[in-house]
Amino acid sequence: MNTKLLKDTTEDIAAAADILAAGGLVAFPTETVYGLGANALDAEAVGKVYAAKGRPSDNPMIVHISSKDDLLALTPEVTADMQLLMEHFWPGPMTMIVPRLSLIPDTTTGGLDTVGIRMPDHPVALSLISAAQCPVAAPSANLSGKPSPTTAKDVKEDLYGRVDAIIESTDCQVGIESTVIDMTGEQPMILRPGIITREDFEEALKKPVALDPTLNQRPDTFNNEDFKPRAPGMKYKHYAPKAQMTVFEGSPQAVQEVICREAEKYRAEGKKVCVISFDEKDQKAAAHQFFARLREADREGADMILASALPEEGIGFSVMNRMLKSAGYNIRKV
Repeated sequence: MNTKLLKDTTEDIAAAADILAAGGLVAFPTETVYGLGANALDAEAVGKVYAAKGRPSDNPMIVHISSKDDLLALTPEVTADMQLLMEHFWPGPMTMIVPRLSLIPDTTTGGLDTVGIRMPDHPVALSLISAAQCPVAAPSANLSGKPSPTTAKDVKEDLYGRVDAIIESTDCQVGIESTVIDMTGEQPMILRPGIITREDFEEALKKPVALDPTLNQRPDTFNNEDFKPRAPGMKYKHYAPKAQMTVFEGSPQAVQEVICREAEKYRAEGKKVCVISFDEKDQKAAAHQFFARLREADREGADMILASALPEEGIGFSVMNRMLKSAGYNIRKV
């Protein structure tokens, strides 16, 4: 496939919108990570996304809209709580799981009777969706299982020749995917943590918000053939770099000492080592940089990645969700 490299100009965005409207695939920037978009109402187009990414067909996609009013065309009811969340967090890195209308094909939802919907906070994404005049199904614009892409360079490395067009724009500001919150049950439940935290939701809704019990759980007991994911990233190994990755948990000083010793040992064996650690007080920076660091390790040909764990609270919980999956839950307590 001859992939067009487009800029984030009005003319190129219009050309990309025409590709989407005609059933093609376009990679585009959002504030979280780059997405790979197709017309969410076109089952054949959405099927091409699964094929381009090598994505399992029961891994549901998130539908992106350009206006809050667009939600009314995709779900039978907008509740008061849904309205509150829209007012607080849209446009922004929040995906709501809601009941779906039948015009959304099973291909888009992974066969579920619910759908994840979000309104991104990025001018290019909003302009593209609006110009295409259709909701856009868009998982991250990477090969399935690899670290999510936060730059156009990442997308080109994975998908050039596999998609119709890539819009080259600025690096993504958030750096991890949107928070996914299920609004279909009696109590709102976070299915995938992100930059918007449980505390943020509870403050907006004035009620408790649950965390899916599988989040950040070390044993892989739920990851079996009978488990049906309700949101992207719940079932399959995700975000994996090429190198073997270990996450070290413990006091900051103990972790630093062990990582230094391990790095020295591996380097003496002739292995290339990448160390990933973040300032615990700047969790937004950790979220912004994490996937970029994994991609950098891949480009540098790292054999081993040694990462220090973050406290699992607030945004740190969300970064650790990605870190644990990236390492395949290979954790050492020190």
